[in-house]
Amino acid sequence: MSADWYFIKHGWFHHNSRVGPLSETDLLARIDKGEIEPETLLQSDSKTKGKWVRMREVPPALDRWVQRHPPAKH
Repeated sequence: MSADWYFIKHGWFHHNSRVGPLSETDLLARIDKGEIEPETLLQSDSKTKGKWVRMREVPPALDRWVQRHPPAKH
């Protein structure tokens, strides 16, 4: 995942903004903090061919999410 990434950040009153470009390191840090979740839209010219996709559709990003945010056990 060495590419410039963008994501959609949801704001107040349905105001969305595009954030980026982010390095892979910054993207992973934001996943670790929970700022980017599996439903967050991501875009990269080289990795997603410029299309917006949900983070869960990017296997390395989803792997990182699962690693840092394991499902709660009851």
